[in-house]
Amino acid sequence: MTSRFTELAVDCHDPERLAAFWCEVLGFKVIDRSEGKVEIGSWVPTVEDVRARQMPATLLFIQVPEGKTVKNRLHLDVSPIDGSTEDEVTRLLGLGATKTDVGQGSDRNWVVMADLEGNEFCVLRTLAPQN
Repeated sequence: MTSRFTELAVDCHDPERLAAFWCEVLGFKVIDRSEGKVEIGSWVPTVEDVRARQMPATLLFIQVPEGKTVKNRLHLDVSPIDGSTEDEVTRLLGLGATKTDVGQGSDRNWVVMADLEGNEFCVLRTLAPQN
C-alpha cells in the first residue's frame, strides 16, 4: 500500500484571485472549482492515471477567514524555463508578487518572493538552455 502526492492545499482569503495569479506564474489552468475552493494544474487528474504513476500535483486554494501571520513552513520553488531568473522576477513583480526577506541574506542565487496574499516562494536558477 502506498499513497500519492496529489495536491498542495493553500489557505487563502480569495481563492479565485490567488488561483489566477498562480495560473499565470505556472502556466496552469483551473481544473475544478466549487464554493470557496479553486483547483489548478497542468493536467486533469484521473484515478487511473494517479494509481498508475506519480503525476504532477495540483494546487488547491481554499478560502479561510484568518490571515497569514508567520513565515510559511512549506513553500513553492519555481524555476524559469525560457528566460533568466532576473527576467522571471521582473515578470512576477508585474503580476503582483513582491520581493520579501525571510532572513535569507543577500549572497543567495535565488530570490524570495511573496504572492498576492503574502505566501513566500522562491525563484531559483533558470532551466533555460544556455547559449
